[in-house]
Amino acid sequence: MAKILELQFGTEMGKTASLSVENPKEPIDEAVIKQSMTQIIAADIFTTASGKLVVAKGARVIDRNVTDYELV
Repeated sequence: MAKILELQFGTEMGKTASLSVENPKEPIDEAVIKQSMTQIIAADIFTTASGKLVVAKGARVIDRNVTDYELV
């Protein structure tokens, strides 16, 4: 089972950009996520094709189950 924390940001051009974090620390703390996203925006180190990150839009945990079958 793989979990990914996806952070969604609004950009200068009104588009949505995402950053993904594999295997996030649980339990997920919404206050820490919001604070971290604010710090990411303030650091101004990420630029996308639609401009800089300007606002935190949301976050979500994606939980994926994968079952492999060996076909010999």
